[in-house]
Amino acid sequence: MFLKNAWYVACMPDELSGKPLGRKICGQAMVIYRTESKGVAALEDFCPHRGAPLSLGFVRGDTLVCGYHGLEMGCEGKTLAMPCQRVNGFPAIRSFPVIERYGFIWVWPGDPGQADPAKLYRLDWAEDPGWAYGGGLYHIKCDYRLMIDNLMDLTHETYVHADSIGQKEIDEAAPKTSASGDTVITSRFMDNISAPPFWRLALRGNGLADDVPVDRWQICRFTPPSHVMIEVGVAHAGNGGYEAPADKKAASIVVDFITPETETSIWYFWGMARNFKPDDAELTKTIREGQGKIFSEDLEMLERQQANLQAWPERALLKLNIDAGGVLSRRVIDRLLEQEGGRSQAQAERPRAKEGA
Repeated sequence: MFLKNAWYVACMPDELSGKPLGRKICGQAMVIYRTESKGVAALEDFCPHRGAPLSLGFVRGDTLVCGYHGLEMGCEGKTLAMPCQRVNGFPAIRSFPVIERYGFIWVWPGDPGQADPAKLYRLDWAEDPGWAYGGGLYHIKCDYRLMIDNLMDLTHETYVHADSIGQKEIDEAAPKTSASGDTVITSRFMDNISAPPFWRLALRGNGLADDVPVDRWQICRFTPPSHVMIEVGVAHAGNGGYEAPADKKAASIVVDFITPETETSIWYFWGMARNFKPDDAELTKTIREGQGKIFSEDLEMLERQQANLQAWPERALLKLNIDAGGVLSRRVIDRLLEQEGGRSQAQAERPRAKEGA
């Protein structure tokens, strides 16, 4: 259903303000917490004593203390101590590889032996002072692939987001989709049109006129396990569109990290990175609020879509040319799931082969 051997965004750093965080990722209940000297750690959210959620406990130094009976856990999942009890022989619980980078906490829910930091998705703009970022988090009750479909086909903007980023010209501009390796790209370019409300706001934010014709672009990039980055923007018409100089456009990257919770629910980390007026905190706040409203409009549609699919599982979904981005993205996921399943089976069989030798 979802890839396990991959880095997923688990939370944002400010979610670990003083106490452990319980979060289910790829079907696995985890407790994520910040220690005094060892950084961020992630364990199964299961106390080996009586099965209580460790996320209801607290952190003392580098130790996670169960909030039920005071059992103390180390960052590697080993039981360390418990008041007046001998617990050193308790079996260890599972720990998960964790990385804090680019303003996010990432976890690897699969085989820890394959958790290579080099496989982390690169966000070069996150370490560039010339860029600003604002974002948020939504919990949505839908299959993570429905959100990928949504982001790889922006035709729905005309209808779901009619008052913010939608306009009829999106319908009229045919998307182009291609795939290269594990990356799928769908793009739309619209020339000499009026900017919709959200983009008029962005133009004003960059000190540009908002009442003149613009060229608009949307370039959606899917990469496994479930990331979608979308280059979006508008430029005053006749200045090169996507290639226009910085003083003639307002452009940004829509950041979408989709972390499966279960087969029918996700943690959706959304945001926008921009490279104009990065020091303008008020502009960052305004754009964040506007984008947050836009993404909230998708929430009901996706949850109701999921409910329909569960109610009528026998109904086949129809495909049009606008669906190519989502279709190809699902093919990438299916191929990698098959490879991951094959590797897991091979790993499971190796010990048996050795024993029979």
